[in-house]
Order: sequence, then C-alpha cells, then structure tokens
Amino acid sequence: MSQREYSVDKSLFISMTGASQNMLAQQAHANNLANVSTTGFRRDFEQARSMPVYGEAHPTRAYAMTERPGTDFASGSMQETGRDLDIAVEGQGWIAVQAPDGTEAYTRAGSLKIDAFGLLRTGSGMPVLGNAGPIALPPADKVEIGQDGTISIRAEGEAPNVLAEVDRIKLVNPDPATIRKGEDGLMRVENEAEQPADAAVRVASGFLESSNVNAVSEMTAMLSLARQFELHIKMMRTAEENSQITNKILQIS
Repeated sequence: MSQREYSVDKSLFISMTGASQNMLAQQAHANNLANVSTTGFRRDFEQARSMPVYGEAHPTRAYAMTERPGTDFASGSMQETGRDLDIAVEGQGWIAVQAPDGTEAYTRAGSLKIDAFGLLRTGSGMPVLGNAGPIALPPADKVEIGQDGTISIRAEGEAPNVLAEVDRIKLVNPDPATIRKGEDGLMRVENEAEQPADAAVRVASGFLESSNVNAVSEMTAMLSLARQFELHIKMMRTAEENSQITNKILQIS
C-alpha cells in the first residue's frame, strides 16, 4: 500500500468508526428518551473512548468506541396515585420479581396487579416474589401493602376491620456496583446471585416512582451526537474527494 493509499485508508476508517459509534450512542439516548414516562426506569449512561489499533509495530490509528458504562441509580420523583396496589420504594432498594427465564430479578416499577389466578404481578406481567416464591392471594375485598412490604387482605364477606396478613413482598438492597441491567430492562446482580430480603427497605403505598430520565438532557445529547455524525460523514467525503483528485494528478503526470 502506498503512502497516499495508507492516508486515505486511515482517515476513512477513523471517520467510519466515529460515525458508527455515534449511531450506537444515539440508540442509548433514544432508549432513555423512549422511557421518559416508564415507571421506575433508570437511564443508561453512554460514553466514547479511543481504541488504538496495535499491530507488529507501533499503533497505527485510534478508532472510536461507544460503551454503556453503567446505569444511573438516582431516584425519580414520587407521584401519588391513591391506588392500593401502587407502591414506590423509598430511597435505596428494589422489588424482587421472577423473570421470564425463572431467575430472580429486580425492579422499581411498583404498579402491581392481581391476575385471574390470584398471582401478584408487576404492570409488565412479572410475578412479584414473597417469602416463599411468587405471591398468590386469595379472593379479597381489599388489599393493603405496608411500609415493610407486608400484604394484608380483607377476605370476601369479612367485616371492614378484619385484616389478615398473607405474605410479604421481597425487598432487597444489593450493592449498586454489582447490579447490571438486562436487555429486558430488569436488574440483576452479577452471577445472578439471589439477594436476601432487607428489612430496612421501605415502600410507600399509593405512590409510583417516575423515570429518572431528563428529557431535555437526552434531546440535547442527541442533537450534539447528530452534529458529530455529520462531521464524520463530511470527513469521509473529503477523504474520497482527495483520493479522486490525487488519482487525476497522477494520470496527468
């Protein structure tokens, strides 16, 4: 490869990796923005870094690489709903649920419901875990959830002041450094280790936690990335034009 071809190759590939990684970064911010109204959603961070290309000698170029280094665990705002089956975790902590693959996962989405079989589920259909697995409730006229996750019911036909404790929602508080978000949006601890219930975690009944996504910040980041993408495309076109001009000069000479 001649020195001219090498320079064109170098500039083309550097700009190409920049443009492709800009698109991946756009996807991360677009996903955050799409979940701006999703209950309990935690936004993903995004960052880019240079990756030198090593060969037999010294590094010849540095490509761009976008990665999601982690999740923002800052709490969202508390929104009052007045619904008995809506709960929001106060401060740190997570609600334990059973993922579709049967493993234990964690969420902050506390919009709960009871299905036709009496199973307590999240709004997305995940079974909520209790003291001995998924929580199943008998037919009841009223269901109350205490601050420690205790579920009390008033059975059908019972007096208004008769409440019976049936189970307790499993609330956990693992180290944030060990938590990773899966593609399904659920949180899991490294090595999928099940966490013990934490009695210090508290929930507020009749409230939901909003997403912690800032729509303005996400839109600003997406606009900035769009401008960067345009610059990378312009650089690729400039490299191509320089190559064509050089070929014409060589033909003339």
